[in-house]
Amino acid sequence: QVQLVESGGGTVQAGGSLRVSCAASGGSFSDYNLGWFRQAPGKERELVASIHWSGAYMYYADSVKGRFTISRDNAKNTVYLQMNSLKPEDAAVYYCAAGPKTWPVRSTRFTYWGQGTQVTVSS
Repeated sequence: QVQLVESGGGTVQAGGSLRVSCAASGGSFSDYNLGWFRQAPGKERELVASIHWSGAYMYYADSVKGRFTISRDNAKNTVYLQMNSLKPEDAAVYYCAAGPKTWPVRSTRFTYWGQGTQVTVSS
């Protein structure tokens, strides 16, 4: 069973950048596709980006395409989300999650979740 711990959230001005990280333990990291989700108050949780277990393939939601980059370091058991050109509507709690190796992985197939990290974007 994989345990996931996010870090790197905080407050940034609109137009700024932030990188959130997620460290995994307790399992074989490269056995999982990984994703970043976010949930803003009053809104449903949405899949923002996901990455293949090999790192070779990525998916991005249209709302973040061209601004966010997901990456992973299997040697460090860590997945990252680099967020550039942040907008107030990007403010949310960001969660990382691990899912099965099949690709693409549906948002409903993610099994393991972190506790989340808050990202606030000031205008």
